[in-house]
Amino acid sequence: MSQLTIGKAAAHTGVGVETIRFYERIGLIEQPPTPPGSGFRRYPPATIQRVRFIRQAQEIGFSLREISELLALRADPSADHGQVRTQAGLKLEEVNRKFQQRQSMQGAREVLMAACPGRGALRTCSIMDALTKTQGQENLK
Repeated sequence: MSQLTIGKAAAHTGVGVETIRFYERIGLIEQPPTPPGSGFRRYPPATIQRVRFIRQAQEIGFSLREISELLALRADPSADHGQVRTQAGLKLEEVNRKFQQRQSMQGAREVLMAACPGRGALRTCSIMDALTKTQGQENLK
């Protein structure tokens, strides 16, 4: 693959042009130099691969900070598989914890919906009552 303009780089990686610019601003990828004569910047294949790596890592739940750490490990010749496995294990634990929280929230929503008759004055709404009580308890903590 030859060097690509930002638009073609975006198309090849499945992200938008603004996403590539954002990655440049936060230091995840390097901005190519502007060629003499005000031509278009061209992104080398290594940058295209790096953007794909970032996109894939985001899709499986890694934050940009975590991706930056993974990229640093990737660039470190003394890093080993165990460090990456540790990062992936921590992410898996976090995803599982969030999944359990969402399941709990789903159950709570189902209970609220089952208790709601769906008609009548808002002042007698069981959903609003439950949310008001929950909010009050949160403020007391």
